[in-house]
Amino acid sequence: MAGFRGRAEGPVELQMVPHPALTVFVDLGDALVVDGASGGRKRGSVVVGLAPGRVRGCGRDADLLQLRLSPVLAHSVLGDSHDWGTGVIALDDLWGRDAERVREQLRATGSWQDRFAVVEAALARRQDAGRAVDPEVAVSWGRIVRSRGRVRVERLAAEVGWSRKRLWSRFRSQIGLTPKRAAMVVRFDHVAHRLAGGRGVAQVAAESGFADQSHLCRDVMAIAGMTPRAVAVAPWLAVDDVAWPTRA
Repeated sequence: MAGFRGRAEGPVELQMVPHPALTVFVDLGDALVVDGASGGRKRGSVVVGLAPGRVRGCGRDADLLQLRLSPVLAHSVLGDSHDWGTGVIALDDLWGRDAERVREQLRATGSWQDRFAVVEAALARRQDAGRAVDPEVAVSWGRIVRSRGRVRVERLAAEVGWSRKRLWSRFRSQIGLTPKRAAMVVRFDHVAHRLAGGRGVAQVAAESGFADQSHLCRDVMAIAGMTPRAVAVAPWLAVDDVAWPTRA
């Protein structure tokens, strides 16, 4: 979790860079507007999927709490009836009145640490009432993350004792993406931070297991709708570095 508060002369816009976690924005200032990849617009508290394509946030006088949820956890705290792979969904549509109750508690709370505690309690409450993903799906997601997306679906299926078709179906229904697409998003995240750290495109391609620089460029464009050089200077990654400074 991270908290953001600030006042601007005009609207501040940031285009999101895909990340291997669901991003939840709890808007406490009624200033957030998020444009989704399909052209839909949501205001206020929202959940953004794992690989949403072009998503742009715009806000003024921000008072915002941001969470990143592993899709394994999101399955139990947000529900499994939505496609977490893409799109933007209003938090109120998922949590109903509980979303407003949480916002009221947060507005009445002074410090960020107390706000984080309020959200942790809400997540724990909903996790206890929700359904966990299949253990095989959780193991497969963990392998994808640890390998930085460099693992084959056939190998994952063999490791958990499922057929490739069963893993594809269960993973897709519970995580929101197919295993192959999830691996692309995880590898993209590693690539994006290497590029933002000043590494050249050719060097990152070689270090990340791409056949060549063109292969990396195609994957980055497919995931983010941006060139590698645009990803390298994306303001979203600068915010990311401030919010989560211990990230490699």
